[in-house]
Amino acid sequence: MYNFVLAFIICAVAFVIGEVVSTVTKAWIPSVFVTAIIMLVGYWTVIPKTVVSDSLLIPFGSQIGIYLLITHMGTVISLKQLKEQWKTIVICLVGLAGMCALSMLIGPALMDRTLVIAGLPPLTGGIVAATMMQTAAAEAGLETAAVFAITMYCVQGFAGYPLTAVCLQMEGRRLLKEFRSGAVDTSAGFENPLAGDDANRKTLIPPVPKKFDTDVVVLLRLAIVAWLAFMMGTVKFPGIGTISGAIWALIFGVIFTTIGFLDRRSLNKANSYGIMMFALMMYIFDGLKDCTPDMLVSIIVPMIILIVIGVAGMCVASFIIAKIFKMSFPLAFANGLTALYGFPPDAIITESTCTALAENEEEKAYLMSKMFPSMIVGGFTTVTITSVIIAGFFAKMF
Repeated sequence: MYNFVLAFIICAVAFVIGEVVSTVTKAWIPSVFVTAIIMLVGYWTVIPKTVVSDSLLIPFGSQIGIYLLITHMGTVISLKQLKEQWKTIVICLVGLAGMCALSMLIGPALMDRTLVIAGLPPLTGGIVAATMMQTAAAEAGLETAAVFAITMYCVQGFAGYPLTAVCLQMEGRRLLKEFRSGAVDTSAGFENPLAGDDANRKTLIPPVPKKFDTDVVVLLRLAIVAWLAFMMGTVKFPGIGTISGAIWALIFGVIFTTIGFLDRRSLNKANSYGIMMFALMMYIFDGLKDCTPDMLVSIIVPMIILIVIGVAGMCVASFIIAKIFKMSFPLAFANGLTALYGFPPDAIITESTCTALAENEEEKAYLMSKMFPSMIVGGFTTVTITSVIIAGFFAKMF
């Protein structure tokens, strides 16, 4: 009975249950949180650990899918919005500094110092940081620390998802209160980054004639830009080294959309956004298969301690920098919390929150325009860039 089709169905059912719960609870319980729990418990019981690869969503989601999707995110954020996100970058850096500082200050007094060192970089980012710390710990003969690094990567989202949902709910309700009171100037309108029309956009490169602008042509142009980004990710810059191809994909997505080579919301136009996001998210959840009950039980206490201390440090730092910048603390904290899961969960949680809170498309467009760009930039700042730098520093401390 079990084959690649049934494996796909199992993945889809877990994903849909998460979406339903999120909709029913008005995004108070994020879909990614529910799906992650289903997959984790499923791996421990009845779901084959190879279900995602058996469904053939891997390597699609983990390779070409991720580059196309990140490049697509550059097509939904304008150059103006990207320039405005310098505060988001600073906020994320300060938040991560607060997380590291408090963890290193208090953590060693409550748990083994090697576990703090091994677990902190994965807590600030994704799989690359986790792998770097696992390798460094293993080479130092610290088997428990090596396991701790990977397990931290697997479960950190369980703290990040609900906390982010609460922060975005608070920020969304604040924004809607201003919007509905008439305090917001609506004369120019608001653009939902994931919706809207591309027809009247003035660009350097003329649009492809409609009769030739098929779904595959849209995907072809997106793939060309993704390939350029990937190749740039292999270039070594003097004094810097390589810059992740994912960063180039986001930047190139914005630039090539601005000049007209790419369409706004390219994957939506090609009717491919849903399957791309589904494939990439299942690749993320595939990382939970290595987290066994025994592994989790053996290190659950120090893991909780490190997460609590780290998030508390980030919270304090986010509050301080939000006051300095005179901006909303819930959004600043949510930007920093992207370190616990990154892209694409940050996009899914933000969109589902805006959908749940808004009563019409105008309200959703307003919420998305205020929260979506900063959450996307926040995810790339924390996970893709900073966590790797932090891991490189901490790997030398064993």
